[in-house]
Amino acid sequence: MSENKKFEKILAIKGMNDILPADAPLWELFENTAQSVLQSYGFQQIRTPILEETKLFARAIGAVTDIVEKEMYSFTDAMNGDQLTLRPEGTASVVRAVVEHNLTYEGPKRLWYKGPMFRHERPQKGRYRQFFQFGAEAIGFTGPDIDAEMIMLCRRLWDDLGLENIRLELNSIGDAAERGRHRLDLIAYFEAHIELLDAEAKNRLHSNPLRILDTKNPAMQELVNGAPKLLDYLGAESLAHFEGVQKILNHNNIPFTINPRLVRGLDYYNRTVFEWVSDALGSQGTVCAGGRYDGMVEMFGGKPTPAVGFAMGIERLVLLMKDAGEPEVPNQCDVYLVHQGEAAQLQAFVLAERIRDAGLDVVLHCAASNGGGSFKTQMKKADASGAAFAVIMGEDEVAQHVASVKALRSSSVGLQQNTVPFDGVVDHLVDQIVGDDHDHDHVHYHH
Repeated sequence: MSENKKFEKILAIKGMNDILPADAPLWELFENTAQSVLQSYGFQQIRTPILEETKLFARAIGAVTDIVEKEMYSFTDAMNGDQLTLRPEGTASVVRAVVEHNLTYEGPKRLWYKGPMFRHERPQKGRYRQFFQFGAEAIGFTGPDIDAEMIMLCRRLWDDLGLENIRLELNSIGDAAERGRHRLDLIAYFEAHIELLDAEAKNRLHSNPLRILDTKNPAMQELVNGAPKLLDYLGAESLAHFEGVQKILNHNNIPFTINPRLVRGLDYYNRTVFEWVSDALGSQGTVCAGGRYDGMVEMFGGKPTPAVGFAMGIERLVLLMKDAGEPEVPNQCDVYLVHQGEAAQLQAFVLAERIRDAGLDVVLHCAASNGGGSFKTQMKKADASGAAFAVIMGEDEVAQHVASVKALRSSSVGLQQNTVPFDGVVDHLVDQIVGDDHDHDHVHYHH
């Protein structure tokens, strides 16, 4: 190969994004907060594979949906001819795992998951081809109480993240027989106004007429508003379940709007459906969608088992967190170790490990690859790291078996620079950092 050959730069696939170090703390904050909220309600984590058999999603999501028809990343495994798909959502995989491992044998399960999902759609703000979801499934619970608990859990998460102006929309889509009666009247209604339907609506008229109610086409809003309402078709049991959910929410002062157009186009969904919506994201305003799917476990070969769940897109919630004002993000480290000379470098490694043993985060200056090793250069790097303290070691310090500890933050003024015996450095730092109430914002001490 000639020496002057230039390699072409390889870029990420369209709609599949890198999450860079500057954004990572915000993602971590979301994930840690969500995990602690879910654990506080007794949910346990489940991790499922990214790849599943294509028929899992075709069965779960429905063959005549946009996701299965146009958006799934499906392929034939060249090794053995299996039909495989990158998961477009999380519920189907969780239910498959529950049935495969008979997880509800000992009783109902509260489960949560997080991870990447894949859909080949047009990328837009907060919506990408590889996107991350956080979701929960409660499997084996029959009553309206678990539906309300799922909704209250979301509300607690918004509060803990400091997010306002996320509103709750609620509906009931009854059971299969009630939907069947509604569906016949809905098709008859739309057929009587066939000239007002757009191409997409005509396409869905007989395969999935409920989805027409979900249209974003402004020209069809009046027609859709006049359509038969599913709530009018609910029987006594479905109505009692829906009223049970509302009663708990009202008693806990959780405001909601009943939105009769809030539907799910898939057969296994039933009764409660809900969405948390924000106006801060433009037209794609849903940040979390949930509902009951009592028919899915049986459809996957399990015994009839009630279930309810929700999923939220992490990208959208991180955007909302940014809009709400940058939360305090932890610094890169607590201590930056500055050193000069071979003996000092060797001792700096020993000291760095001791400081980490005490639960503090340390960045050790790597001189050769980090802009040279003068003390001035290193102190600039120390300052930029956000560390509360720099620990400095040169030949003099090594000879005297000491180190210099320099405070880098204004809240530690008065402690500007101290010479500390080498064996006392760790205790000195722990006293200053963990014991310094002013500086707690800068520190992420591992208890």
